[in-house]
Amino acid sequence: MKKMIIALIIVSLAACSKSNEKADGYGNFEATEVTISAEANGKIEFLNLEEGEVLEPNASVGLIDTIQLYLNKQQMLASKTTIFSKSRNVQSQTTILQEQLKTTLIEQKRIQNMFAENAATKRQVDEVEGKMNVLKEQIKSVATQNAPILNEAKSIDVQIQKINDQIQKSKITNPIKGTVLAKYVEPNEITAFGKPLYKIADISEMTLRVYVSETQLSKIKVGQQVNVKIDTDTEMKSYPGTISWIASTAEFTPKIIQTKEERVSLVYAVKIDVKNDGGLKIGMPAEMWIK
Repeated sequence: MKKMIIALIIVSLAACSKSNEKADGYGNFEATEVTISAEANGKIEFLNLEEGEVLEPNASVGLIDTIQLYLNKQQMLASKTTIFSKSRNVQSQTTILQEQLKTTLIEQKRIQNMFAENAATKRQVDEVEGKMNVLKEQIKSVATQNAPILNEAKSIDVQIQKINDQIQKSKITNPIKGTVLAKYVEPNEITAFGKPLYKIADISEMTLRVYVSETQLSKIKVGQQVNVKIDTDTEMKSYPGTISWIASTAEFTPKIIQTKEERVSLVYAVKIDVKNDGGLKIGMPAEMWIK
């Protein structure tokens, strides 16, 4: 009988000690949330996404009206065609002058040969040289006229590139793989540059931010495996986690942390990466247990 009483006391003490155990850290789950905003102004033609939907990176999910941009581009292309027609006229003038210069060179050689044989006068030689100089100056002048035309064409090319960039930014492209957390607009609404369209986050791996006291720092290190537990209907569910970051400076215990320690205590923030099986949500409270 005495042995039975002792055994019951031992079991009771063990149960009490187990129930008095507490976690090594308390915190909430986080995820990197990205707000996708409009990069153009206009009516939203379509936006193919819903809250809770998983989107792939670089997926085309929407379009902002590009009709005005398209018309501006066509206008620029027409202006460029007009400018190049001016340039072709200048180039044709240069070609004509160069042909005249070739003819004058032949005439100059002929007169110089005649002058050497006293069959031509010095005046004829001077006249043909003067004609050559005039043609050369005319060619230079025409080339100078063509330079601003080409510069104007380059300016239009830059404007066309800007319009192409605006058209590209009118296409709403999802940047990362993740789950749509919130949708702020609907098709046919008018949006503006910088206006939020939707919020997305990759929740396949969650981050648990917990706070530990200075005395616990010696027990943890980056890369260490720990247990992460959340509340369920019957018992606490456990997940494997990996410590990815430990704060280098202390801070006062945040108000959201519900621990038995005094709130004025200085604590260190710790991040733990946890694979999500679908049961973890942003803001959900959890506990860290050091293995």
